[in-house]
Amino acid sequence: MGFLWVILGIVVVLIIVVISIYNSLVAARQKVKNAWSQIDVQLQRRFDLIPNLVESVKGYMAHEESVLTKVTELRTAWSNASSVHEKAELDNQLSGALKTILAVSENYPDLKANQNFSELQEELRGTENKISFARQFYNDSVTMYNIKLEAFPSNVIAGMFGFKQEELFEAESDEARKNVKVDFGK
Repeated sequence: MGFLWVILGIVVVLIIVVISIYNSLVAARQKVKNAWSQIDVQLQRRFDLIPNLVESVKGYMAHEESVLTKVTELRTAWSNASSVHEKAELDNQLSGALKTILAVSENYPDLKANQNFSELQEELRGTENKISFARQFYNDSVTMYNIKLEAFPSNVIAGMFGFKQEELFEAESDEARKNVKVDFGK
């Protein structure tokens, strides 16, 4: 009879351990989803600022029409993107285009002095800082979640319940990691 109680005690402890590990995996997965949502909100805010920025610089930067067109196309593509990978790619492209606009604006003193442009530039700078923080938080959350999926014994539970690895938000290419080169000699 005492042996039966020991077996029952071991089974109960194992069930509690499995439930605990499962719940920690669910919590980590939800943290990743929340972190992605924070990036998504900030990126959407940046894309919402873009039409105003483009309108502010259009009159000053008529010969930079290709950059302005590229930004508008990226904004449209953003609304159609659905995966982390697609949005990360568009974000990298947009960052390069915005760097170009802000760098080229340095060549237009009247534009730099424009109150509306200055306010938009400041809002964009603040949004970029929030995006940077949100990316870092997302990547930290994904890393912790992915570690749980690989570490024993949670990897066993993760495999049993179909938990899948999440991808990090990162620059796609060496080109996206470089500073934008602006040539005023055209």
